[in-house]
Amino acid sequence: MSHDPAEPPIGRILPVDWARTMALLAMAIFHAGRDFEVLGLVPPGTTFGGLWDLSARAIASTFLALAGVSLWLAHSRRLRWRAFLRRFLILCAAAGAVSLATWLFMPAIWVRFGILHSIALASLLALPFLRLPWWIAAGVAAVILWIGPEARHPAFNDWWWLWSGLSTEVPPMMDYEPMIPWLAPMLIGVAVGKLGTQLGIWNRLAGFPRDPGRFAELAAWPGRHSLAVYLIHQPVLIAVIAGGAWIAFRV
Repeated sequence: MSHDPAEPPIGRILPVDWARTMALLAMAIFHAGRDFEVLGLVPPGTTFGGLWDLSARAIASTFLALAGVSLWLAHSRRLRWRAFLRRFLILCAAAGAVSLATWLFMPAIWVRFGILHSIALASLLALPFLRLPWWIAAGVAAVILWIGPEARHPAFNDWWWLWSGLSTEVPPMMDYEPMIPWLAPMLIGVAVGKLGTQLGIWNRLAGFPRDPGRFAELAAWPGRHSLAVYLIHQPVLIAVIAGGAWIAFRV
């Protein structure tokens, strides 16, 4: 049975899962470098500034944009509230776990509003755009990116405004992605998702490759379980790096 290009594809789209896997790989490489610094194995400040900051922004933007695409693909026909709320609550719980863990082990730079907090809230704020033309989501994203840096004001410096990105004073954090400007890549992802449906791109990608081999499925696995991989990769990285350093200093 052929698919109507105006309808979303059925089942998973391997290229989207591959994109998430690549984003996870880039994130793991970045976090490995940051872990070397946190563990004192490289000079302080090594992973701040320059290409490190640029790569951090690119990785976070990719995750949020892919979350926007996935939000559209999951709810394009109709908003499935039960599935959305389940995912939203899982994200909130995971974000809370990250905040608690970093508060316990790195209290000076604990994560008050990081990438998981950002994906959860941005997904909620993006819901109205699922029923609006794609160019409205893209236009709002452009406005956020254009005026966001000029919209900060001391009136938003209280801690409960940290989510907004409108504060002029921000406490030190290991990870910080507030809505200004990080709602923008989420909306760009929604716009790409909607436009892709109009152009029939997702239906074509849903059948690619026609006969995925073991390697293709294996490459998609991390992307299909991105939240779980995100939550466990840091403890694993820290254990491996710390263990390797302990052995190297004694050989």
